[in-house]
Amino acid sequence: MRFRLTDDQRALRDGVREALARRFDGRALRAAVEEADGGGAAAVGAGRAAGPPRLDRRLWRALGDLGFFALRVPEADGGIGLGLAEAVLVFEEAGRALLPGPLVATHLAAGVVPGAATGETVVAAVDGGLVEWLAEADAVRGDATGAVPLRSLDPLTPLHRVPAARPAPDPVAILLTAAEQLGTAGRVCELAAQHARAREQFGRPVGAFQAVAHLCAGILVRAETARAAVYAAAVTADPADIAAARILADDAAVRGARDCLQVHGGMGFTWESEVHLHLKRAWVRTQRAGGVTESEELLAAALTPETA
Repeated sequence: MRFRLTDDQRALRDGVREALARRFDGRALRAAVEEADGGGAAAVGAGRAAGPPRLDRRLWRALGDLGFFALRVPEADGGIGLGLAEAVLVFEEAGRALLPGPLVATHLAAGVVPGAATGETVVAAVDGGLVEWLAEADAVRGDATGAVPLRSLDPLTPLHRVPAARPAPDPVAILLTAAEQLGTAGRVCELAAQHARAREQFGRPVGAFQAVAHLCAGILVRAETARAAVYAAAVTADPADIAAARILADDAAVRGARDCLQVHGGMGFTWESEVHLHLKRAWVRTQRAGGVTESEELLAAALTPETA
């Protein structure tokens, strides 16, 4: 089975990356974080309290214009008519850019909830007792009765907890979450390598030191292993393959971001750096779509031979 990207898929990936770079670059990311943080230290000095982050509706509609949400909606229904493999590539780029918002929930609602496909409607979903971006949602899939706000690790992912039953997660939601984790894994690999080449200690790039080189190598190996698993699962759509991809992508994103912080040292924790934001988003994603434990149990069941 071949998993090499086609020319059209590469063009789609590159086009999405360029579009996100224009609409949500590093400056826009930091501005969104500062707004969610209430302006940081300056706000604290002025006595302003931090409020929940607000979703940029213009950006959301721009994503709708790009076909982000309608990607898998059939052409006969006004969508683009592409498949799961293309959706994975798009969500990988969203994860790489730390694009905020209930992306997976709105994508899955396209063609079902009016306005979701075009970005006119923001859709949240009850997911394992948690809801992302509930206050900004125009529609909610699932029972959000009794939702209570939580303090989120990620400043750009507001959370609510609901006392609702936990339905089985959608395999597509699991895979798209894995794709976002893969985007973070790839991005922190780039950031670690860039810093290791540029930062000097004792007259040498820090990447020349064995401990730093080993960290960078580990980040790369985990990211590429996860990439192979996620891309394969996008082709086979097999539940066991999706579970394996989720496990590997979560590990690549979380461990990769933590090791990238080690490469950066204290600089990685500053608001000017995006490294810590990738780690926080990766942690939040691990709780999405049933969490990694459910994927581990599903994979274990698939690998365990049936007993009489």
